[in-house]
Amino acid sequence: MRLLLPARCGYDRNMDSVRIDKWLWAARFFKTRALASKACDLGRIQLKGAKAKPAREIHTGDRLRIETAGGVFEIDILLLSEIRGPAAVAQTLYQETEEGRAARLRDAAERKAQIQMVPVPAKRPNKHDRRRIIQFRGRD
Repeated sequence: MRLLLPARCGYDRNMDSVRIDKWLWAARFFKTRALASKACDLGRIQLKGAKAKPAREIHTGDRLRIETAGGVFEIDILLLSEIRGPAAVAQTLYQETEEGRAARLRDAAERKAQIQMVPVPAKRPNKHDRRRIIQFRGRD
């Protein structure tokens, strides 16, 4: 399979490694490099089963486990890039594993079912209700 990518997309066949925070940003898992770096520091990024620091170098063929607000992604790295390009190009940088995709979709369906089970309040809480909520949460 031959990929036809724009010249300015940041893909370089000679690149053998790249920082994990730069790659996560370029692959559009995080909006900024700072958020990608923070996710690494919090242990939400795992490389080959171990927590990854932001400056850790990754290579093609590595497997990542990424925890984001959108779910848990288990991916294999196909290409390396340091430059954030269009979403279509970013999706060519990795391939999600079948097990990871099935687990993520299953978790999303469970979250959707839980939301449907919770009754929606008829109105916004008034002052008295807000005070009871604060007292219940223990912020008194």
